[in-house]
Amino acid sequence: MNELNNFLSIIDNQIGGSQWFVFLLLGTGLFFTIYLKFPQFRYLRHSVRIVMGKFDKKGDEGDTSHFQALTTALSGTVGTGNIAGVALAIHLGGPAALFWMLMTAAVGMTTKFVEVTLSHKYREKAADGSIAGGPMYYMRSRLNIHLKNKRVIKTGAVMGALFAAATIFSSFGTGNLPQINSISNSLYETFGLNHVLTGAVLSVLLAMVILGGIKRIAKVTSRLVPIMALIYFTGAILVIAFNYQNIIPSIAAIFGDVFTGTAAVGGFLGGSIAFAFNRGVNRGLFSNEAGQGSAPIAHAAARAHEPVSEGLVALLEPFIDTIIICTLTGLVLLSSGVWNEKLPNRFQETDLLVFEDQYDESKPADQEKLYEFLAGETNLPLLNGNLEVTEGIIQNQPTILHARSVAEDVMVWANNGPFTGSLTFNSGKLVSQTGIYLTGNSLLHSAPLTTVAFTRSWLGDYGKYIVAIGLLLFAFSTAISWSYYGDRAVTYLFGIKGIIYYRILYVLGFFLASFTDTTIVWTLSGITIALMTIPNLIGILSLAKEMKTEVQVFWKEWYEHFPGKDTPGI
Repeated sequence: MNELNNFLSIIDNQIGGSQWFVFLLLGTGLFFTIYLKFPQFRYLRHSVRIVMGKFDKKGDEGDTSHFQALTTALSGTVGTGNIAGVALAIHLGGPAALFWMLMTAAVGMTTKFVEVTLSHKYREKAADGSIAGGPMYYMRSRLNIHLKNKRVIKTGAVMGALFAAATIFSSFGTGNLPQINSISNSLYETFGLNHVLTGAVLSVLLAMVILGGIKRIAKVTSRLVPIMALIYFTGAILVIAFNYQNIIPSIAAIFGDVFTGTAAVGGFLGGSIAFAFNRGVNRGLFSNEAGQGSAPIAHAAARAHEPVSEGLVALLEPFIDTIIICTLTGLVLLSSGVWNEKLPNRFQETDLLVFEDQYDESKPADQEKLYEFLAGETNLPLLNGNLEVTEGIIQNQPTILHARSVAEDVMVWANNGPFTGSLTFNSGKLVSQTGIYLTGNSLLHSAPLTTVAFTRSWLGDYGKYIVAIGLLLFAFSTAISWSYYGDRAVTYLFGIKGIIYYRILYVLGFFLASFTDTTIVWTLSGITIALMTIPNLIGILSLAKEMKTEVQVFWKEWYEHFPGKDTPGI
């Protein structure tokens, strides 16, 4: 597992985790924000009115309403990124990472407006009569190269095929594997439910929903999204209100650390500006998927006579998903103080690292060495060899890092009893031995961190049930929506005959991921996100002029049909 995760991490660092990817993502959103004159602010009120159905027309073609398309797309984005992803971003980059998540959402509103509009414009009917759309369709129609001798180089068809293939992989890496993994971990921590049992039950429920196609999916998600949002919102407000004295310091940390990085505090060893920026943008994209090209697949099925009107509906997604829900999660984590506290937990092998020497984090010189090591600026000697353990206690214990923090009160267990014997390490990593695991105090990340944060209110330990239930609903609805995205990508590549095989694999993967290592799942998701995002961003940038024309024509026609209504202009 360690070798596999290391290999995937190298790939992720070269694409989704690289600086050039971050600049491509933000740069695209910023370009369209300026080019289209800040549509995320000018058109926001009109977006709400369209979702409410004020401008619907009879006879509009599609499988879902505006509201159902929005909730289906939201259910695909509101998931572990809002609960586990925010916690992971703050764990890696400190409070400033949340700032960059919000900035990603602000420019992402425009990106989503553009990608949904173009995809809706070039949607098609599948052989079974259902609507099929998404970036692969506008790519195939508009991104071919036309030569002077009337020859056509079908670059658009190639890009569309690559995007569709990436969508299939991403349906597993984004919407499937991380979702059930976070659900099973949360339910195990909260209720002690076996991971395999959780995976088995939810896999059956997932199969029952996705076999009904987009109409059943839209029906389920349109009911789930409002319920899960209300539950989570209530729990978050209780935590923030309970820790009201920390609200202003938390907000100050989010904005104050942006250009300085986060200094070491508590168990947190520090976070650089670059790392906060990179991880915040990366997790922001995972949360709202702006630019990834996934939401356009859901919105393509909406009943709308104008592509721009559906783009306006989609503009609301990053606002709801990241600016509202992720901000709530971030304030819960920061105001409760759990983000930099060492807490009792069972160590995951991929988060575990053992040095040859001992370092005292209370000493500034040692603390700086550890920070520079985590920042990738220096190397420290890692353990190669054995450690002797007696009744669960490591003899002559060197410094152990777990979850980017110095682990304390470490115990070794075998079959739920204290272990006696030798542990073997290779380059600081534990060589796995069946039945052996370590526990102790260290930082937490992902869903377990948010779970603890929700207990810091008047609800006490009952607060963890809100996270468990919220995560169950959030993540399960995400898996439902992403099955549809993969479904449409399979239809594009292989026709409707391939759908049944895809659905079987999707449900099987969902089950297996319920007991797969969390870190590997998150690393894989980062790779698949990038593989979808890059061709989609290139595509929408290529069609910038067409997008601007579409917007101008839309507002002109809108004003002609509704002359008494105010308009933001063209």
